[in-house]
Amino acid sequence: MSQENSNFLGTEKISKLMVKFSVPCVLSLLVSALYNIVDQIFIGNSELSALGNAATGVVFPIFIIAQAFAWCVGDGCAAYLNICQGRSDSENAHKAIGTGITVTFICSLILMAIFYPFKTDILTLFGASENSIGYAVEYFNLILAFFPLYMLSNMMNAVIRADGTPAWSMASMLAGALVNIILDPVFIFGTKWGMFGAALATVIGQTVSFVISLVYFFRTKTFRLSAKSLIPNFRVFSGALQLGASSFITQMTIVIISLVCNIMLAKYGAVSKYGVDIPIAIIGIESKVFTVVINLVVGIVLGCQPIISYNMGARRFDRVKELYRKILASTVIIGLVSTLIFEITPGTVVGMFGTPTNIPNPEDYWEFGALTFRIFLSLVTFTCTVKMTSIFFQAVGKPLRAVIASMIRDIICFIPLIIILPSFFGIRGILFAAPCADLIAMTVAAALTVTFMKTLKESPAKAEEAVTLKPSTKGVIITIAREHGSSGKQIGKLVAERLGIPFYYKEMTALAAKESGLDREFISDINRSSPDHFHSLYLSTDVVQQAVTAQDKIIRKIADNGSCVIVGRAADYVLRGYEDVVRIFVYANDDYKAKRIMEIYGDDPQKAKENIRRSDEARASYYKNISGQSWGSRHNYELLIDGSVGVDASVNIVCDYVAGKARSGK
Repeated sequence: MSQENSNFLGTEKISKLMVKFSVPCVLSLLVSALYNIVDQIFIGNSELSALGNAATGVVFPIFIIAQAFAWCVGDGCAAYLNICQGRSDSENAHKAIGTGITVTFICSLILMAIFYPFKTDILTLFGASENSIGYAVEYFNLILAFFPLYMLSNMMNAVIRADGTPAWSMASMLAGALVNIILDPVFIFGTKWGMFGAALATVIGQTVSFVISLVYFFRTKTFRLSAKSLIPNFRVFSGALQLGASSFITQMTIVIISLVCNIMLAKYGAVSKYGVDIPIAIIGIESKVFTVVINLVVGIVLGCQPIISYNMGARRFDRVKELYRKILASTVIIGLVSTLIFEITPGTVVGMFGTPTNIPNPEDYWEFGALTFRIFLSLVTFTCTVKMTSIFFQAVGKPLRAVIASMIRDIICFIPLIIILPSFFGIRGILFAAPCADLIAMTVAAALTVTFMKTLKESPAKAEEAVTLKPSTKGVIITIAREHGSSGKQIGKLVAERLGIPFYYKEMTALAAKESGLDREFISDINRSSPDHFHSLYLSTDVVQQAVTAQDKIIRKIADNGSCVIVGRAADYVLRGYEDVVRIFVYANDDYKAKRIMEIYGDDPQKAKENIRRSDEARASYYKNISGQSWGSRHNYELLIDGSVGVDASVNIVCDYVAGKARSGK
């Protein structure tokens, strides 16, 4: 990140930044929601009526499954592209994106191969009744045939946004949505093609979106695809896939919730006066309406992620707190307005989706619709706040809190409650499960937020020593990766002194902080702050990726300055394209490392072993995140040195090797 951008995110008025970054994101998500809601509105207002809505409701989770795979790859490739942009790495960017396109296409074929033979069973599992299954199969057959285009379009749009052209991505989605809106009444009412017509309008819209997205890939800004790019390179792609994992988990959570909810609605609806089809149709309407509400909130906080992350990394906690307050205020306003609409005029909302004409008891349809919106969505403000809080924690680099906030409502509370409560309260128990889960989740989210905010204490300003690049001349660059306690840092420093070249360790973080505007201590403590078992999630957060990018830039700048020794921070991989680099890995036996740690830090034997384990796990995860390769693998280094032979002996080995290499001219 340039100094100019750093100043912009760190000094510009918060409200102005929120408008600049959030509005495009909100609009993009709302356009995406149109695909899910337009069909249902036109179908509900046609002769297909409530049964048609029930049919689209049971197909909806399968759309989400397709999106889960497409967004996992697309969001992962987009994040990876942003990282590559920061590192000026065009080589791996096109490999990851090309592999992503191939993987998405293969996934679409696999889903088609699974869903086609078992479509009736799958749709029945998702809640289709004997009355709606025919409509559901008719709609699903055509939708499924166009899965490759649908999934590729979703995957490509994420990459287009990351390439710095969000307007093109929005144009792609908006054009497809408009085509769908125009063709729906033509095919449903004009030609009387019913469910097939609704599906045809949808897939034509998806095709338009795909074509517009595809055209962009011939005019990209920061990467270029070729036929070779499409040949899978899973070593590079693994880094992108890791970054997209959270998107996959989020979408599959929605699928699980929809599946369990529909199963319970079908089970308890069958023994109630509402039957199976009314609850399934109404909950399908509710999910589409709720998507619009939640997308407003998600768009605001996702748009603000770069602002939150930068100010967190710069330790400008007053701005982080102000951002949270303003995002929270926006979320509460959206939630309260939605709640008023749902509580006062639920019939109007349900009525947008047509009047039931093909069910025997339409009055029960309206009754269940009103109950659903008034009970199920009664605490929608809490739902939105919990979701916003989860994304906020991702932005500040707190993956454990983000996972807890995300999972507590949907997985830990809602699913058990939706199974348990109907046993006591019948089908209404399903409706009460949502506000009960919201209340519990909101309590947990509030506790997580309060405790986190208490940790954001402004530290007294430290007098930073002036750090600059040290004078050097062209020559060998030595990178040293090392196990914790192996004496690698000391070896590196003595090698630099003997060769008369600059040594960089802590100096790297100071220079990176100066270059990026981020806080020196924050950059330095990336590995130390990485939580156990959540290394990958922590490293994939925006705030950490900004610091990683700043470090990579300064490592290359140090290498460009001349001969030196660089310890840590995956410098061997960052400088992979540089000539005259000697890559060294220092290891040692467990007893030696534990003894060294006890001498340096005063740890007892047990604590020393634990610190070694934790530190080395964090370093390995960092290296894997940066390179997609295994930390300490002998194939990545020219010298592997057992530090337990002694510091002096290790220094002699390195200097002799460098001298020998210089004599041989290699």
